[in-house]
Amino acid sequence: MRPAPILLDTCAAIWTTTGEAFSAEARQAIAEADAERIAVLVSPITAWEIGILVSRGRVALAEDPKPWFGGLLESGLELADLTPAILIESSFLPSSTLRDPADRILAATARANGYRLMTRDRPLLDYGEAGWLKTVAC
Repeated sequence: MRPAPILLDTCAAIWTTTGEAFSAEARQAIAEADAERIAVLVSPITAWEIGILVSRGRVALAEDPKPWFGGLLESGLELADLTPAILIESSFLPSSTLRDPADRILAATARANGYRLMTRDRPLLDYGEAGWLKTVAC
């Protein structure tokens, strides 16, 4: 059975551009996706979230957020669909204690499309461990 595509959360997307060390599990998942031509995606909500983080001084990038995000797509990452249905679903996640709106949208996107969500965020990993989401710890 082919592994599911991978959706990067915002921290994982940032790490792809900064050379930050990924976990062994994450490195293996990315290598497997590359070898089997499985999509690795980034959500439009990551563009919004990176803009917020940069505007508040919480993240420093080597370039402005717009070209930075464009560079993610030019590097081979695919853009995940973010539909009204997914946005609505993010409001009704089963058994969710996720409070961050971006995390809820990423979880809903991954659930709707059968993606594995690559994240280091403990609430998302906990949600995955509870069986509601496929995750890869980065």
